[in-house]
Amino acid sequence: MVKTTEKEDSTIGKTILDSKDLAILRLLQENARITVKEISDKVHLSTTPVHERIKRMEESGVIKQYATLVDHTKVKKGLMVICYVSLQQHSKSAGDKFIKTIWELNEVIECYNISGEFDFMLKVVSEDMNAYYDFHVNKLSQIENMGHVQSVFVMGILKQTHQLVY
Repeated sequence: MVKTTEKEDSTIGKTILDSKDLAILRLLQENARITVKEISDKVHLSTTPVHERIKRMEESGVIKQYATLVDHTKVKKGLMVICYVSLQQHSKSAGDKFIKTIWELNEVIECYNISGEFDFMLKVVSEDMNAYYDFHVNKLSQIENMGHVQSVFVMGILKQTHQLVY
């Protein structure tokens, strides 16, 4: 059973979520394959309102997508690298070109625009060090306006989740 307080409500963007919405989100984040019936039993609503709430959260963008976490080591992507990237020029068009190129690189599974010494942080997976070297030399370093790249090799994943806590 999911515990919530009746006074609990949250505003995400311009979407107001009440305690039942938050309880539904918690359950979906724990298991995206949970059925509407199972959710309705746990949040004490009938299936129709649960379905309507989920649909509303999907349409408003609160729920962006449903995903499966994959163990990258079991699908021949055993090397994970965090790449810090700085661009030479910092115009909007230069940043947009970089981002567009990054979207086309399958090795890059996450990209963040960051503050500080670097402009972007990339999460890159590859088969092994040789494959990463090939990616770095023949793809990443060839991007127009590329400045400096610093690669940090992940030695172990201690926590990996997409669950937000409310």
